[in-house]
Amino acid sequence: MVTSQPTADAEGNVVAWGWFLGWLAVGACAGTGLAAILSFGIVLVLLAAVAAGVLLWRSPRRTIVGLLAGPAVPLVYIAYLNRGGPGNVCRAAAGGQTCVDEYAPVPFLVGAAVFSCAGVLMFIALRHRAGKIG
Repeated sequence: MVTSQPTADAEGNVVAWGWFLGWLAVGACAGTGLAAILSFGIVLVLLAAVAAGVLLWRSPRRTIVGLLAGPAVPLVYIAYLNRGGPGNVCRAAAGGQTCVDEYAPVPFLVGAAVFSCAGVLMFIALRHRAGKIG
């Protein structure tokens, strides 16, 4: 006998992961805003606050752990920008070369891995605790 319950669970998983990704986007926006607070960051922080208000109103409460995984996005981007570091990195440019100081990218990648793993593992644990594996 075939039931429609697995289909409902699969749709529920997709919807829950969608809410998680929404919270992840809010966390990424807030993290980027905090990293750029002296320029355009205040706009991103305000945007993240408004989006968080909407998600608090509409989303299931256990999906808020996506907020924890959000800062991984700007950390990966910062690691990418510093991929030539650490130290003084010179690149060829029109009419000569340009040199900049770069940080070591590894600490940013480690931070991104910690944030993303913590968020995803907590979300899976909460889904498992609620009886919905996925």
